[in-house]
Amino acid sequence: QVQVVESGGGLVQAGGSLRLSCVASGRTFSTYAMGWFRQAPGKERDFVASISGTESGRRIYSEYYSDSVKGRFTISRDNAKNTVYLQMITMKPEDTAVYYCAAATTPVTIATLMTAYNYWGQGTQVTVSS
Repeated sequence: QVQVVESGGGLVQAGGSLRLSCVASGRTFSTYAMGWFRQAPGKERDFVASISGTESGRRIYSEYYSDSVKGRFTISRDNAKNTVYLQMITMKPEDTAVYYCAAATTPVTIATLMTAYNYWGQGTQVTVSS
């Protein structure tokens, strides 16, 4: 069983920045693909960003971003800390949502799909004021 815990949410003004953190348990964290999704009130949960895990010991990560955050958000990971980050800059009111971190402990084919991930956090609220 993998536990996933997000932190770092809060209130920020439009144009501001925020960094979310996500800690996932497990000795093989470096192999997990990790993703961030978000869900605004009354809307479906949407993909935000993902980062692959190590393969065959290679630390060459693939990153994917939704079009709405590309160029503004950056996903990264620190395997020594079992942590993945989502750095958000130039934030907009439409970024307001509950942000969820997810871990995939099995091979991922399409990292943008919720079904690729088998462990989820409880979410952290991000509110961007105009």
